[in-house]
Amino acid sequence: MFTKGSKLYSIFTGTCPKCHEESMFKNTNPYILSEALDMHERCSNCSTKYKIEPSFFYGSMYVSYGVGIAFAVAAFVISFFVFHAGIHTIFISIVGTLIVCMPIILRLSRNIWINIFMHYDKSLAKKN
Repeated sequence: MFTKGSKLYSIFTGTCPKCHEESMFKNTNPYILSEALDMHERCSNCSTKYKIEPSFFYGSMYVSYGVGIAFAVAAFVISFFVFHAGIHTIFISIVGTLIVCMPIILRLSRNIWINIFMHYDKSLAKKN
């Protein structure tokens, strides 16, 4: 399920959706905020162009909303059911989670968006 060749592998590792060999992002650390969304123009392994058209990743904003909701629900469930927190503490934990996880949410959204339009091609993967 999370092995090379699956969409989930590419989404969670941030690798090229076509060959799963190279990171799409120039810096693998999403918490360097000035470089959080800096992407390579093309994959060095298979030459896949990541930005299919101008403003391609605007669509990832819609995905980002859904991913953000998933993170917020997870924060709610953990604070309410695990820690039995009050409403104010739950609110703070949701907002804190969204702020701390913002770079991860942004990258996950871009990874999901590009994987909707591109598919793994085993012939492009490096032969070991």
